[in-house]
Amino acid sequence: MKSRTRARGIALQVLYEIDMANHPPDEVLRLRLEDTPLAEELADFARQIVFGVIPLTHELDQIIAKYAPEWPLDQIAAIDRNILRVSCWEFAVRRETPVKVAINEAVELAKMYGSDSAPRFVNGVLGSLAEHQYEIVQQLKNASLALAASGKSDGLSPQD
Repeated sequence: MKSRTRARGIALQVLYEIDMANHPPDEVLRLRLEDTPLAEELADFARQIVFGVIPLTHELDQIIAKYAPEWPLDQIAAIDRNILRVSCWEFAVRRETPVKVAINEAVELAKMYGSDSAPRFVNGVLGSLAEHQYEIVQQLKNASLALAASGKSDGLSPQD
């Protein structure tokens, strides 16, 4: 497995645990990195994902629901929902990963952590989101700016 894929996997595990058990993010990430040590650069990448997605969870969920209405959020498996959040955050907020790469990485995570149908499902939802990439970028940029102004950004810095 590629090293950045491993870092995404750690971030996904952390986000899943937070989503399901509401454990403290700092502690969950620390424990995951103790169990599966990563090079500092990769640990930082996992940290950026976790603390980038958490403050935007509500907005990411709204975007998924808006642009993929045939898949109601409350019916999406928690692991798949978190894969979608990570990928959407990566291509629309972080914007260092091309959308096709973000989708391919999400499909790989779905193969590793999801059900047999998860890879096809994740690919389909993210394909719908990718068709609206520029609108999503703008929505999340506005949400990130609002969070930063309110002091709840956890270090988010939306890119232009």
